[in-house]
Amino acid sequence: MTTDQDKLLALRREIDVIDDSIHDLIMARTRVVEEVRNAKLGDAIKIRPAREAEILYRLMRRHAGAFPKRELGRIWRELIVATLRFEGPFSVAVSTTGDDAGYWDMARGQYGSFTPMTRHASNRGIVEAVRDQKATVGILPLPRPDDVQPWWQLIVSEAPDTPRIIARLPFIPVDGKLNVGPEALVICNVVQEKTGRDHSFLGIEAEEDIGFGAIEKALSQAGVSTVFSQLWHDPNRPAAWIYLIEVSDFLDSEGPGMQRLKDGLGPRIKQVIHLGGYAMPLSKADLETDSRAEDGA
Repeated sequence: MTTDQDKLLALRREIDVIDDSIHDLIMARTRVVEEVRNAKLGDAIKIRPAREAEILYRLMRRHAGAFPKRELGRIWRELIVATLRFEGPFSVAVSTTGDDAGYWDMARGQYGSFTPMTRHASNRGIVEAVRDQKATVGILPLPRPDDVQPWWQLIVSEAPDTPRIIARLPFIPVDGKLNVGPEALVICNVVQEKTGRDHSFLGIEAEEDIGFGAIEKALSQAGVSTVFSQLWHDPNRPAAWIYLIEVSDFLDSEGPGMQRLKDGLGPRIKQVIHLGGYAMPLSKADLETDSRAEDGA
């Protein structure tokens, strides 16, 4: 046997030892997650989107070496969802409108290779499936300015079983490219939690068209700015003008910022509803490799 073959066998044995160590740690992690499950027995839905995002943010910051961050993120998404599924039932409803394959692939990337998923021909069907807990989360197209029948108006409700927005997909950009291909929002019946890298959504209902200018002014008084807005007016309900507002920060539904917004809008509005929000997807900077770490600097 040559020296090169001896070295190769030794390296393979070293990989086997490392694989066993990784496997041991996965089993240890699972035991801890089981303890978490026991602590959350009273929660009907176990998913914690902010916590999941924070795990990925932290791993991207600490990672070094040649292993690609994108694949690292996918590994952890599989770990997170695999253990989430044994905390309780977990399934995904996916929109078949537009780029069906794109939404399906995004759902698989975020929620695991073996998670039960169902296709729905209508966005209303997805909202209803999540509301009725026939699916844990729903994948819906990102709102667009030219939407004729926007699905988000279905969640402008204070009913306790109304789904809220919890994530934006893809969370891990494909091939390091941003804003390429279809994008989606995820809904689930859980409240938004703060990560420090957040956007929030509001539904503002008024009896007349109060204009985006008035809303922008009130948002400025609340200390947040708009990144997307859309108006929905149902001709069958003449006194119902509903605005979707996405702001570039976390806006606590019970916090002083929300109260300042309501005060700024005044009696012209019927209600302001916090529709949830999302932790920002990983950026190009998050996925960049630290060359100094690779060089041993």
